[in-house]
Amino acid sequence: MRRFAILSAVLLVLTTGSAGAQVQRATPQGRNEVMLSYAPVVKRVAPAVVNVYASRVEQRPRNAFFDDPVFRQFFGGGPPQGRVAQSLGSGVIVDASGLIVTNHHVIEGMTDVKVSLADKREFEAEIVLSDQRTDLAVLRIKGGSGFPVLELGDSDAIEVGDFALAVGNPFGVGQTVTQGIISALARTQVGISDFGFFIQTDAAINPGNSGGALVDLNARLIGINSAIYSKSGGSMGIGFAIPVNMVKVIVATARSGGKSVKRPWLGATLQSVTHEIADSLGVERSTGALVAEVVARSPAAEAGLRSGDIITAVDGLSVDDPEAFGYRLATRALGGVASLSIQRGGKPLVVPLKLMVAPETPPRETLKLNGENPFSGAIAVNLSPAVSEELGGATLASGVVIADVEEGSIAGNVGIQKGDVILSVNDAKIASTADLKQAAAGRKSVWKLMINRAGQVITSVLRG
Repeated sequence: MRRFAILSAVLLVLTTGSAGAQVQRATPQGRNEVMLSYAPVVKRVAPAVVNVYASRVEQRPRNAFFDDPVFRQFFGGGPPQGRVAQSLGSGVIVDASGLIVTNHHVIEGMTDVKVSLADKREFEAEIVLSDQRTDLAVLRIKGGSGFPVLELGDSDAIEVGDFALAVGNPFGVGQTVTQGIISALARTQVGISDFGFFIQTDAAINPGNSGGALVDLNARLIGINSAIYSKSGGSMGIGFAIPVNMVKVIVATARSGGKSVKRPWLGATLQSVTHEIADSLGVERSTGALVAEVVARSPAAEAGLRSGDIITAVDGLSVDDPEAFGYRLATRALGGVASLSIQRGGKPLVVPLKLMVAPETPPRETLKLNGENPFSGAIAVNLSPAVSEELGGATLASGVVIADVEEGSIAGNVGIQKGDVILSVNDAKIASTADLKQAAAGRKSVWKLMINRAGQVITSVLRG
């Protein structure tokens, strides 16, 4: 049996003679023109793709009945007090010291991580960095050195129609290679991460492939396989990979010892350009990112951006919508300047944007709320440009925002959500976490809450 799929190609040559157009079929001139194999590429790629096994022990509340001496005399210590949660995925070695890139969702919440190499060696690994916004994580192998490494390519250089190979561990069956093409680029409405800008491929990707490699025929990494569109749970020929140019940002942060990813800050809210907006602004195409509001003293303000401007490119790379802009900006290096191509009043302009991090002013002053109040189980922080960026840049207002909500908590049960900006509690204005702490103190028969959720003001009245 052959090692890999056979590609049979028939070359069509169009010639024109006196009798008109004529089609000729060129016949293969030798075995090498009939039998093509990806084996050389796989031999270079496979050693650097690993299987990732992650787990954690989830503790269950202990039943006091099991502590009864009579019960223990006959039945021992009772049933185990925890269960093991497991996750299976793939990863790619990107540094000979043992740095591995995988998906955030593969190791999210896990405490024990092991990796298995193609040569059957197994190692324990530690989580160096995990970034929920990009769904990427970096692991480090404990012990060993001189590991095989996959070269990082350039995801901006690939084109629709290019061949691609997906390598990973689908369904835990072991390392598997599938072949396809790049089906589409810059998919932005996928809903996987905050930076929705994905490579689409028809190379078969299944559960367990998450974190695995998407490579070109030069054996270079062009993407990290992240998700599939499926109605059955298996491959339907629509898979999505995170572009390697985003991976480079995460790897650079991990190499520098960073525990969180710092990204350039725009300081403006953006929205999609609809056909109606395009008509009203006198532009021919409904593409680009429309500037809706500019924050004072932000990089956008210093660049001279105005409400109504349409951003069409970053450093010459096209921007079709706000998600595409977010990706383009996030892959720029801090400390430099990016060139923004914009449309203003139907005329093209280029403006310089300073690439700087969002300031954390005021300080976040994290508050964990407990007790008998609607916010019990929520974590609140003072809103700043830095916090706004961490939450996806959805809100740029000042005040107090909910940074997290514990599952099953009072806050979660009454509908408090991450990203909610608390405007007032029982008609008392909330401008800081200290205000919220004071307003939430003590028992009350009625709680009147006013919050801003994604730009919509919601008022709720709850019984104490």
